[in-house]
Formats: sequence, structure tokens, C-alpha cells
Amino acid sequence: MGHSQAAKAESREKVLRITARRIREEGMTRPGVAELMNEAGLTHGGFYKHFASRDDLMGQAAALALADGEAKMAEAARRDPEEPRAGLIDAYLSTRHRDAPGTGCALVTLGAAAGRGDAAMKEAYEQQVRSYLALIGEAAEGEAAEEAQADAMLTLSALVGALLISRAVADPRLSDELLATVAERLKNAPAKV
Repeated sequence: MGHSQAAKAESREKVLRITARRIREEGMTRPGVAELMNEAGLTHGGFYKHFASRDDLMGQAAALALADGEAKMAEAARRDPEEPRAGLIDAYLSTRHRDAPGTGCALVTLGAAAGRGDAAMKEAYEQQVRSYLALIGEAAEGEAAEEAQADAMLTLSALVGALLISRAVADPRLSDELLATVAERLKNAPAKV
């Protein structure tokens, strides 16, 4: 008995969402197809009805994870119309974001995989980097375009690096201090123009 197209699309979306969460938590090599399908409540045998290969699933899930992060960053920038850059920094360098890698920014968890990945993976990663740079640049009011781009590159690099390091260190006090210090320094950096 076959599934309807709507049910098939729903199952596919469920597998993609689960995989996007899991690769943010564990990286690209860890979750296996059988494990992912089981978590979605589906059989391993049904996998090829939805995806051409594991690489196909991983690529699509990575693109989804990256796009999810962009939406969250845009929302954070809109929270305080007076200080969109500060809102973005505070949300990104929060303990909540640090402690929830499964729903957090995929730039942090997928950077190494993208660097070793195929052209499609690199393009998806680059697209999100460019989107984040544009978002951060828009939040930096009063700067010339070239200076805004340079500031956005520095800000994005500091955000991703600080979050990555804060997740990797064993000392919770150091982790908290990293987040707070980098956020404070980024928000208090002198305006350029």
C-alpha cells in the first residue's frame, strides 16, 4: 500500500529536519542512515524513496541547517530596531545558543566539513556566509560600504570563532567569559566612517 504524495513529502521533511539537527550536534560523518530513519519512525528500506544517497541527504540537510541559522540571525537583528547589530551579537553569543548546537548556527559545526566537502557543500556554506555578511553589514549603520563589509567579516569571524571555542572548552567559567567578553568587545567597537 503506497503512501500519498503529501505523506511522502512529510516523511522526507521529517528526515531532513532530524538530519539537520543531528549534523549540527555531531557533524557530517556521525549519523548513519539507519539511525536517522529509525529516529524519524521510518524503515531503512524506505530511505531511497526520498534520497539518492547518504551524500544527497547530508547535502540537503546541511543546506537546511544553514538556512535555519540565517533565519534566526535575521530575527535576532530585528528584535531591537535601534541596535540591530547588538541584538544579533547578544543572541549569537548567548549561553542558550552555545548550549543548543542542534538548533544553532550551522556555520560553527559545518565549517570543517564544508572545507573538505564537494563543490555543492562549499557553495551552500558560502551562500550562508554571504547572507550573514549582508545581514551584519545592514545592521552596521553609518558605515561606508567597503568598511561595513570589512566590519561584517570581522564580526562574523569573531561570532563563529567565539561560539566554537566556548563549546569546546571544558571550564564552564571560561566558556561563559569567552561569550561575554567577545560580545562586549564587538558591541563596543568604535563606529567607523
